[in-house]
Order: sequence, then structure tokens, then C-alpha cells
Amino acid sequence: MSASESQQTKEFYEFGPFRVDPEKEVLLRAGQPVQLTPKTFQILLVLVRHHKEVVTKDDLMKAVWPDTFVEEANLSRNIFMLRKALGETPQDHQYVLTVPGRGYRFAETVRLVPEQQVNIVAAQHSKVQVEVAETKPWITWIAVAAVVLVAVAVGTFKLFVTRPLVLTGKDTVVLADFANSTGDPVFDDTLRQGLAVELQQSPFLEILSDERVQQTLRLMGRPKDARLTREIAREICERTGSTAILVGSIAALGSQYVLGLQAQNCNTGSILDREQGRAARREDVLDTLSQMARRFRRQAGESFATVEKHSTHLWEATTSSLEALKAYSTAMKVLLSSGNEASNPLFERAVELDPKFAMAYAHLGLNYTTLGEWALARENTTKAWQLRGHASDPEKFFIEFNYEREATGNLEKAFRTLESWAQTYPRYEDPDPRLLMAGLSAKGTGRWERVIEQAKKDIAIRPDAVFGYGNLKDAYFFLDRFDDAEQVLQQAAARKLEAPGYLVFRYNIAFLKGEKERMDRIATLAQGKRGAEQQAANSQALVAAHSGQLQRAHQLSSRARDLARQEGTLEAAARYQAVEAVWQGLYGNAAAARKNATAALADSNGRDIEYAAGLALGFAGDVARTEVLAADLEKRFPEDTFARFTYVPVLRGLAAVSQGRPTGSLEQLQNAIPYELAVNGLDINLCLGGLHSAYVRGEAYLAMQRPFDAAAEFDKILKHRGIVGADPIGALAHLQLGRAFQMSNNNPAARAAYAEFLKLWKDADPDIPILKQAKAEYAKLQ
Repeated sequence: MSASESQQTKEFYEFGPFRVDPEKEVLLRAGQPVQLTPKTFQILLVLVRHHKEVVTKDDLMKAVWPDTFVEEANLSRNIFMLRKALGETPQDHQYVLTVPGRGYRFAETVRLVPEQQVNIVAAQHSKVQVEVAETKPWITWIAVAAVVLVAVAVGTFKLFVTRPLVLTGKDTVVLADFANSTGDPVFDDTLRQGLAVELQQSPFLEILSDERVQQTLRLMGRPKDARLTREIAREICERTGSTAILVGSIAALGSQYVLGLQAQNCNTGSILDREQGRAARREDVLDTLSQMARRFRRQAGESFATVEKHSTHLWEATTSSLEALKAYSTAMKVLLSSGNEASNPLFERAVELDPKFAMAYAHLGLNYTTLGEWALARENTTKAWQLRGHASDPEKFFIEFNYEREATGNLEKAFRTLESWAQTYPRYEDPDPRLLMAGLSAKGTGRWERVIEQAKKDIAIRPDAVFGYGNLKDAYFFLDRFDDAEQVLQQAAARKLEAPGYLVFRYNIAFLKGEKERMDRIATLAQGKRGAEQQAANSQALVAAHSGQLQRAHQLSSRARDLARQEGTLEAAARYQAVEAVWQGLYGNAAAARKNATAALADSNGRDIEYAAGLALGFAGDVARTEVLAADLEKRFPEDTFARFTYVPVLRGLAAVSQGRPTGSLEQLQNAIPYELAVNGLDINLCLGGLHSAYVRGEAYLAMQRPFDAAAEFDKILKHRGIVGADPIGALAHLQLGRAFQMSNNNPAARAAYAEFLKLWKDADPDIPILKQAKAEYAKLQ
């Protein structure tokens, strides 16, 4: 700098109580520095130098970030920080005004003050201080006391009014419904759902789940779909031990929309944070909401880096269509209040309005899984996975998990995804990845202790939700802890919780405990109940087939199929017919087995249906078709846990033993060992049973004249009654055990095993081929 330049007059900018020093990049308020980041100060400097003019967003970004490409969100964040530093409230923008669709304007009059004038004022101020010091001592003490009181007052004001909200890892936030004064119903529920999606992206925050909200509403004696006003949200907050409520609002201002967000301590009622935003158009509302949510996250104590890393714009994370988001948010409420089937039309409507709505497809897939429509489940979960770029990070975990569980069927990968999800988002609750670890990915891989552990936690957290009870009941049932399973079902009933499958499990528990009268009562209770009656009819058919009453079994199976078709669950109907084919094949009715298997496959080529049909055809001697089905399963489901470790090994093992290759059968069945005591797709809903691998392995050992090994396999079936359930192999295991004992010349044990089988079949239809064989073999042992 030249001497002449150094002697040039230095100038400051003043407005209200503020002074801007461009050279030192300092903002002063009443002589005290105000903290600003360098970029925020540069924005202020541009605005004050062009006060009363509109500065476009592009011009601001070029001036402040001349050599760097930045997103508009960076500018919005710095404008927010500037307004906060200037003491503006969301309701009162005294200095920095937003010009919708254009940029910003500095509204206050700015004075350009030369350095000499500033020095004169400073000198005069110093003179006053000296003069005060030379006056009487008591005046000095009064002045000092006044300064102290002002300092205390300012500190107290900052402490209780302007202190930023800081949440900890133990705090939970309750979302209230938005107050919508626009008259446009599309914003009802939609903005709260959108805010939840935004905030759930944070690994730092915990939002009280809608399930827990509904549970608390019931405890409060209010309808579970009650509107969450500020007062109701605050009571929910207090009852659940949460920290704060977030109350939103939207109002129309001409053609624009003004959004507000207020965080309130639910114990003290004090306001912890306020955010405000404007949307120039209806289409911009979701983007404005995203920006407000991110500002709140920063105010709540989340680091800038974490917010940047875990932030996807709302329109990108969900949908750009308000109408689609409205349908989705309504579907989520219906899902919790009325179940999967009732919410399906709304999810369908959401994807109709926005064919790229990933999470709507994901929930459709999950719903169809619950309804037993596996083909539709895979179709929708695959679509969600293909569109996963239109989802937030936690939603991507959910979509990946669903895709691995339903589409690829790789349950090990599904379980690992849940573990990664829980580690990345330790406070995520809706749905909670830790509680999902009690589901099919654990049951299908035999992690029974993990299921019990997580299901108990689920019940403790959500005592009025059916899922925890269902998972715990499953674990106890398949581990042969039938009394414990019944106790769990009673606990659920005491809370008036019921699901179609609960009656079916009660029926099967009664069967395994030999309680005939109770079985009849439960079957009567299932009548007229959608979903439950068809499942109960299939279980009754299995029980009848288990005791050799095939005519009655056929009638009940036909009833189950008719009900499934009436209710629109066509895949379930095909599954029931394939199950009938299995028992017909096992019992030697080859023609009936082929007929039912062919009819089932004509209706569906679903994974479980192909497996059941392949079993039936293998037992009926149609080995070539069994091998074709095994090859198709291997090709279509290369990663699927059930296909790889149960269905394909069992079908190929069955084909090999039927072709006189028992050693080859044992080699195929080696792959089934890791998950032999887990459940499969047919077993989980008690549509058939498990341990077919043990049954076929036992047949292979008999063919190899290894009776002791064969007996161990059939004994395994008898000892795991929960896994086998009412499957016909549970009855035939007694007969096969008798054959193994007879082969080892243990005639007393053989006679006892044959007698047990014939006792079970005392009321059987007399013309069943395997019954005739058993009677003839038993007669030779006498």
C-alpha cells in the first residue's frame, strides 16, 4: 500500500446499534464484537453495501464463493446465522428480508461513517469516562453497579431466552401435527410426515415413533388417531419422558406460504427454538420444510458435518408430489390403526401419483409379505430397491433390508444390514432395526435366542404393539416351549391384541398338546375372520392328514383354497393345494399328488409353491419334474437362504434317493445342515412343517442299510415337534423309525414304533397305500 493510499480515509458502515468494520471483518454491537463466521460476514458486507437493493442469490454466492461451486443450502444456512446474530426472530426480519424467487434485501438504512468521526466519538466517550472517574466515589460505584446489573440481565436473558437448544443422547422429541390455516387439505398430516422423514435422517435425534404415540393416546383415553395438538403432544411428551415437542404451522400469505416450527420444553413450557421459512409456491413447501428441519438439527446440537452427511432433500428423499405424500402419510396412519390390507390401497395410490416413490413401494412389499403374497412382495420390494436413490439414508437401510429379505431372500445379508443400520442410526425407532432383528431374518437362520432377546425388548418398549408378542410366540413355539408360547398369546389377548395367525398358533399348540376339544373351539372362533379362517382350515386339513383322514383333509383344504380365492389371496390358494399334493405323495396316492401339484403350479410359480410341488412329485415318483423344479429354484433364487439351504438340497436329495443313489442324496443334503432347525417359508406360517431334510436323509440311510443313522434322523423329527408341527412326516417318522429298528433286528422297539403309528392312524381312511403297507409289515413282527 502506498503512503497516499494509507492516508486515505477509512470508513465504517452503521445501522441501528451495529457497526461494520470491513478491514478487520468485525461486526460490533454497542461496541462489543458479535461472532460471525468469515462467510457470514462477507454476506453481511455485500448486503449493507447494496442496502435497499435486491441482491440475487446467484450474485451473493458468486461474491462470497467466487471460485467454488456450492449448493444454495449453504447460502440459506449463512443467512440464517446472520439473522440470528442480528437478533432477528422468525416472525420479525428487521434487517435481512427475503425477496421470494429472487434473493435478499437489506431493509435498514445504512450510514457510511468516516474513521475520524468514529475516533471523535470514541474520544468523547473516553472523556466522559475520565470525568466520571474524577467525580465523587459513590457515583463511580453506582455506575459500576449499573454495568454489573446490565451484564447480569443480559446474561440471564441469553440463558433463558436465547440459549440454543442442546439435546443429549437420552432425549426424545415428539412431533405435533401442523396447524394448517391455508384451507388446503393436502398439507394435513403431510407436513408432519415430511418433518419426520427429515429429522429421522439424523443419527443424533430420536423422534418418538407413531406406534408409541398411539399407545400413549390409548393410555390417555383418547382415540389412537386423535389430532396431535400442542396440548396433546405436550402431554404425550411428559408421559413418555421425552424432552421437547416440535409444533409446526403453515399459513397462506397471498400466493406464498409461511411455515413455522417451534421447539418447546414439555416440562417447563419454555420455547427452545423457533424456525421460519417462506415458500414462493405450493411446490416449494417441501424444500422450505427441509431447510427449516436442518436448521433445527443444528440448533439441537448436531454438528454441521453430521447434518451435511446425513441430509437428503425431502422432495428427493420421499416425493416431489404433495398429493403422493398425502396418500403415503395417510397410509402410514391406517397401517398402524387398521393393518396391512387396509393400508394397501393408499400405498397403491401414492405410487400411482408418483411412480418413483421408493418408500411407498417398500411398504407395499412388506404388506404383501405379511399377507402371504410372496410374488407381489418381491415385485414391490424390487421396485423400491431400484428406486432407492429417492430415499433418505435410514430409508435406504430399510429398503435394502426388505430387498435382501424378500427379493433375494438372503437372510444373512438382511440380518447384517439390520446390524449396520442400528450402528449407523442408534436412535432410529420407526421402524427400529434392533427390533426387526427378531423377525424372519433371525428365525430363518435359526437365531432363536436373539429372537427371544429382541422380542422381549420390543414388548417392554411397545407393550401395545402386536409384533413383539408375535415374534416371541414364534420363538417359543418352534423351540417346543408351548406353555411359554401360550402365555405370550394370553398377554397379547389381555391387551386386546390379535392377529390372524394367533388363532392358528393356538390351534397348533392345542394339537401338539393333544387337546381335541380346545382345537374345536379355536376352529369355531376362526370362522368368519378374514385371513384367520383360511389359515385355520389349512391347519385342520394338515391335522386330518396327519391322522390319515384324507377325505376330510381334502374337504378342509378345498375350503381353505375357496376362502383364499374369495379374499383375493391367490398365491395362498395355490400354496394350500401344493400342501395337499405333499401328503398325497407321501402316503402313496401318486395320481392325486401329481394332479394337485400340477394345478398349484398352474396358478403360481412362487418359491414355496415350487418347493412343495417338487416334494409331492418326488414322493410320487415323478423325479424328472422334481429335478426341473430344483433347477428353476436354483436359477431364480441364487441367494435365497430357503432355496439354497433347504428347498434345492431337499428336492435333489429326494430325487437322488428315488433314483437309487442314496450316497448322492446325502451329499446334496449336507447343504441343509446349517439351517435345519430354522424355519422356512412354509413353516413360518404353519402352512406345512420343517425338517424334510431329516426325513429324506433318513430314507437315504435306510436305502444304504444304515439303520442306526436312519433312526437318529427320524428321532430328530419326533424331538422337534414345534419345527415339524402338523406336517405328515411327524406321523410317518414313527413308521420309518419302526422300519429302522426292524432292520437292526430290534423287534421290540420296532413293534412299539409301528404300534404308535397305527394308534395315530386308528381312524384313518382304510384304502391309503402306506397304511396297507404298515399293517402288513407290523403283522410280520408279531
